[in-house]
Amino acid sequence: MYLIIFIVLMVASLIIQKTLTSRIEKYSKTPLSSGLSGKQVAEKMLHDNGIYDVQVTCTGGFLTDHYDPTKKTVNLSQGVYEGRNIASAAVAAHECGHAVQHATAYRWLTMRSTLVPATQFGSQFSQWILLAGIILMALNMLNIGRWVLLLGIAFFALTTLFSLITLPVEYNASERAVAWLDEQAITTGEETAMAKDALKWAARTYLIAAISSLATLLYYISIFMGSRRD
Repeated sequence: MYLIIFIVLMVASLIIQKTLTSRIEKYSKTPLSSGLSGKQVAEKMLHDNGIYDVQVTCTGGFLTDHYDPTKKTVNLSQGVYEGRNIASAAVAAHECGHAVQHATAYRWLTMRSTLVPATQFGSQFSQWILLAGIILMALNMLNIGRWVLLLGIAFFALTTLFSLITLPVEYNASERAVAWLDEQAITTGEETAMAKDALKWAARTYLIAAISSLATLLYYISIFMGSRRD
């Protein structure tokens, strides 16, 4: 049963990622009627929200755009930074949505930020601890194996919780972005619909990641519960 679920989730993840890439490529070829570059869109959204201490920078790669709350920088990939198209506007506004969340102490972003240190530790060591627990149980060292497995489950649960909390953060940033693009006439009519569509598929990558993490957590919990019945 779990094998089928994991296969379905893997296929869904591939479909979503491929669709997102195709949407970004498509909308990157659609000029923005307002003529603003991604950098200009980002700076305008920040200033319209009274944010002047966040710098917009250019970074390498594709879909590497992100907001860094520790350095207070909106980092845009070169194509987005320089682009004057629907995709650039949507991505730039979305990342600025996170800056607005930070400036207004959006509760879900605050919760996610507090989990970062523990999540980094959990993501780095949980798989090894889980594997060690399973191996110990396979070697008939059930008692110590169960405790090690339970510890691994606890650490992995932190990463799952982080993934779940990320969902409202990402969806809210997209909602802020689309609303602002429309209100300020950065995008109009069909352009706004395109921007919304691009961000919708981007959000779905986080959704499938959260579902996959939750399914994996439940799988390890089922192993632990099964060992207790042995």
